[in-house]
Amino acid sequence: MSRFLMSDIEKGGLIHFIGIGGISMSGLAQIVLKNGYKVTGSDWNKSDITAKLEKMGADIVYGKDALHEEGIKNASLVVYTAAAKADNPEMIASKEQGKRLIDRAEFLGAIMKNYKHAVGVSGTHGKTTTTSMLAHALIGADMDPTISVGGELDLIGGNIRTGESEYFVTEACEYTNSFLKFYPTIALITNIEEDHLDFFSGIDEIIKSFRRFAYLTKDVGYVVAMGGDKNIQKALQDADDLKIITYGMESDYNYYPENIVYHAGFPSFDVMKDGEKICHIKLNVPGEHNILNALATIAVCFISGIDAEIAAKGIETFKGTHRRFEKKGFLNGAVVIDDYAHHPTEIKATLSSAKKFPHNKIWCVFQPHTYSRTRTLWEEFTRAFNDADELILTHIYAAREKFDGVTSAEKLAEDINSGGVNASYIDDFKDIAAYLKENVREGDIVFTMGAGDVVNINDLIIQ
Repeated sequence: MSRFLMSDIEKGGLIHFIGIGGISMSGLAQIVLKNGYKVTGSDWNKSDITAKLEKMGADIVYGKDALHEEGIKNASLVVYTAAAKADNPEMIASKEQGKRLIDRAEFLGAIMKNYKHAVGVSGTHGKTTTTSMLAHALIGADMDPTISVGGELDLIGGNIRTGESEYFVTEACEYTNSFLKFYPTIALITNIEEDHLDFFSGIDEIIKSFRRFAYLTKDVGYVVAMGGDKNIQKALQDADDLKIITYGMESDYNYYPENIVYHAGFPSFDVMKDGEKICHIKLNVPGEHNILNALATIAVCFISGIDAEIAAKGIETFKGTHRRFEKKGFLNGAVVIDDYAHHPTEIKATLSSAKKFPHNKIWCVFQPHTYSRTRTLWEEFTRAFNDADELILTHIYAAREKFDGVTSAEKLAEDINSGGVNASYIDDFKDIAAYLKENVREGDIVFTMGAGDVVNINDLIIQ
């Protein structure tokens, strides 16, 4: 069967979503609801996200084995989340009734194809932040874009915004090669590193996947790439038939910064394009990695016909997304920050940014995410926390995996300790909270960090 297109179903038709409560699935449901389609769905539990969808008109059923019989029966299309397995009652019912079944990525790709300017933001790190910066830039320029972001962004009141223009921006994740089902006119690649090694065999396969993603723009648009990334260089090697725009910290690239100055941890700089200053930006998010994210945003906007000065003003209004260097409150006079960083490179970038702020000690409470990532990136994790004065590791968040019988955060803490970082292991969140309350002092910075439920510690320590 050929790839699904939105024109395959009539306006006003019914679309059923299996796992509608997920951050991305719910966003897609919102888009089609606002475009005149009917929506039904199912999920394990009711949430603020599903309640919002119900208020918009979606008919949702709940439970581990939920089956929306009417939704399946009347659906013109059934969209399923990656978490839905073959034994899911609605997957079975859809197949029995001969319904067209597609996964979330293919459906998102079909939506993208309707837009003249469709930006897919990819990379091992920085997707959510860069997508959010683009949202601020495009909305600031009155472009009325449709935005799908993998986090909560205050500017758009959640993770989705449905606009009326030809601008569409979405995160494009490489996991299971889902981004290869997209139709980008601009493929942005922020970096390429080893990750998702429960799916990919290694870095070579990951590089090949990103190369295929870049080639989705052949004859229709541009690739915007971080020029200094060696793996991106490999992915784009001999890609002379693609239109490639580069950005980086050096003047070797099309877009680069000059005159960088840090104000209390936040950078300001001139944006240079091929040797010419096109704008100045004063960021309200910290770190060199956000200079790169801003350069990528300016490059995408420039290609899309948006004045650099106007885009810069929009970027300056960006103060971060939830769970990305997010200030949560105070403990004993120390600021408490929550961050989603779960890959060694992200951890190093976050802690490096923190070093630029006035502080006494930097505390980091880290929860590893998945056994496979912890195991395959073990050595990188042992070197990721050098900018932390005190590190507490807690139990691994399993997510989609089961314990492999070997990998443990306790052993990781021992190896990190051997490398010279003061690391300890505490399993229970309440015990971590008690330890922090007793030892954190005024002027310290405290991070809760990871992609699991480590954020819940904040409820135990914030004063």
